Amino acid sequence: MGAMLSGRRILITGGAGFIGSHLAERLIPGNHVVVLDNFRRDALSAAGLVDHPCITVIRGDVLDADVVRESIRDCEAVVHMASIAGVDTVMRNPVLTMHIALYGTMNVLDAAHKHGSIRRLVDFSTSEVFGRYAYQVTEFDATTLGAVGEARWTYAVAKLATEHLAMNYYKEYGLPTCSIRPFNIYGPRQVGEGAIHHFIRRALAGDPLVVHNDGAQIRAWCYIDDIVEAIVRALERPDAVGHAFNIGNPRSTATIYNLAREIVRLTESSSQIEFESWPYPDVEIRVPAVDKARDMLGFRAKVDLEEGLLRTIDWYRNHG
Repeated sequence: MGAMLSGRRILITGGAGFIGSHLAERLIPGNHVVVLDNFRRDALSAAGLVDHPCITVIRGDVLDADVVRESIRDCEAVVHMASIAGVDTVMRNPVLTMHIALYGTMNVLDAAHKHGSIRRLVDFSTSEVFGRYAYQVTEFDATTLGAVGEARWTYAVAKLATEHLAMNYYKEYGLPTCSIRPFNIYGPRQVGEGAIHHFIRRALAGDPLVVHNDGAQIRAWCYIDDIVEAIVRALERPDAVGHAFNIGNPRSTATIYNLAREIVRLTESSSQIEFESWPYPDVEIRVPAVDKARDMLGFRAKVDLEEGLLRTIDWYRNHG
C-alpha cells in the first residue's frame, strides 16, 4: 500500500517536467496541486493534466519572487523541482543553471518561510553531488565536486548549495525542509536527454543507439513510480524533516552498453549500437545506498529494470 496524502494544497515548482507531472498525477486524487513552471519542458500536457480541475497552472519562473509568493500563498506543502536539467543543457547554460538553482531556491525558501504555515518543503537535489565515482554511497558520505571551471559540475555544486540552503532554513528558522537526491529516473513521458528515453526512441525507429566512449559507465536506474512514492512519503513522514535522502534502485544496475543492448532486445529492434568519443568528464559509476530512505521513509523501489523498460517502451510505442 502506497503512502496517502489528502486534503492538501501542494505547490510543485517545475511541475510540468517529467517527474513533476507524474507527482501531480499521483497527488490529484484528494489534493489540489499548484504547478509553477515556465514550460521550457512540458510533460504535463502529454499527461492531459493542464486543464484538470484539481490542478492550478501558473506559467511563471522561480526567478520571479513575486510569482513564487503568489503561487505558494494558500499552499501547505512545497516540492521544489524547478531547475535546468540534463548534462548537455547544463554545459550549454552553466550561468543560467546556477542562477535558477541559487536564486530560484532562495525565492522558494524565503516565500515558504514568510508564509508561516508550510508543513513540508521537499527540495530536489541530484545524485551528481557524489561526483565521478559513487558506489553504494550513503547520505553520510562526503560529497565530491569536480574541478572549478568544468561545466559538467556546475549543476552539482549549485544543487549542493540548495541542499545547504534548505537545511539551514530548517536549522535557523524551523522551516520543515528535507532534500531528495534522485538517481537516474526514467519512465513514460520523459522529456529531455535521459539515456533510456534516447535509446528507446531510436530503437523503435530502427536508428543506431549511440553510447559515449566504451559504454562501460555504470548506473542504477529507478522507475518513475518509485521516486514518486518516495516523494509522497517525504511529504508525509514527520521524521523526514532535516534530512537528505538518496532515492534510487541499486538492484537495477547496468552499464550504459548493456542498457542499450537490453533496450534493443526488448523493442525487438534492428538498431545497431555505435560508440562515440566523449571528451568531457563523465560519471563512471553511480549506485546509491538507500538504507536511510528504507529506514526513515519506509521506501523500497519495487519496479525492476526489465519491467520498467517494458512499461516505458510500451508508452513510447503508443505515443510516438
